[in-house]
Amino acid sequence: MPRRRPSRAIGPGGRIAARQRRESRPWQAATNPMMSSSFAERNLPRLFPLPAITFVALLMVFPVIYTAYLSFTNWNLTSGTPMTFVGLRSYARVLAEPRFLNALARTFVFTIFAVTIEGFLGIAAALILNRAFVGKSAAKLLLLLPLVATPVAVGIVFNLFFDPTIGLANFALQWFGLPPGLWISSAASVIPSLILVDVWQWTPMITLIVLAGLAGLSDEPVEAARIDGASEWQIIRWVTIPMVMPVILTALILRLIDALKTFDIIYAMTGGGPGYASETLNIMGFKYSFEYFRMGQSAVILVVLFAVVFGCSMAIMRLRSASET
Repeated sequence: MPRRRPSRAIGPGGRIAARQRRESRPWQAATNPMMSSSFAERNLPRLFPLPAITFVALLMVFPVIYTAYLSFTNWNLTSGTPMTFVGLRSYARVLAEPRFLNALARTFVFTIFAVTIEGFLGIAAALILNRAFVGKSAAKLLLLLPLVATPVAVGIVFNLFFDPTIGLANFALQWFGLPPGLWISSAASVIPSLILVDVWQWTPMITLIVLAGLAGLSDEPVEAARIDGASEWQIIRWVTIPMVMPVILTALILRLIDALKTFDIIYAMTGGGPGYASETLNIMGFKYSFEYFRMGQSAVILVVLFAVVFGCSMAIMRLRSASET
């Protein structure tokens, strides 16, 4: 009879060598169902974000794509005719209108002045609130009050405030011996009045963001500047502001995007009037859609607004990246 080879116990070294041989031959491990992992385990990094990606695609990407498609069509809801593809003719028609060019200019004027004033006032308020003084908690509480109110409610209240006959604004001017103003009733003063309301409501947002950035800064550079004999203004100009600049630019990006597409305050206060004096791209797109029912041309206006918001955001993000290097 042939002699059997004595069985040898496999020690730790043998088990490690066997495992290494299996790992070096993955095609053999894939044929064994006990050794291969399941599909879900192998694709967990892709499966976990899939519901969020699907939700964002349905909620955001699809409307953008559909709006872009509508901009190449001629579709009037009240005409009874079906949607027809016209290519760039809707763009040529809308972009050549003086009303569109004026609305585009007002959008930039409103955004540039509002965001600039809010930036300066927000940074100044954050620098003040970053110091210790009596009543600091009460000041922070008062700062939050404009953010609590909804923009439509703010617009209705300021409508009464700017009323030429019973408004408190003209009473305040007369108290100081100044002539009363027409405020939102005049084409010359409606945009500055709207900027004033926007500054009142959204300056606290920039203040809170910058204040959070200031709270996270190290005290060592400031103390070193004081030891070197720098004044308070020099410390703010050359030490504090450069250190918190990425946070400031982040706040300006958020505010810029929101200001470019401001709708609720303007529509609640003026509806784009008097005439077209306060009509921005967002207000004009709304009117073309739900008052004139010219969906194709409204889509053109909204596509241009999307391009303006995207371009301005990318420009400030590049500036933010350059400030960090």
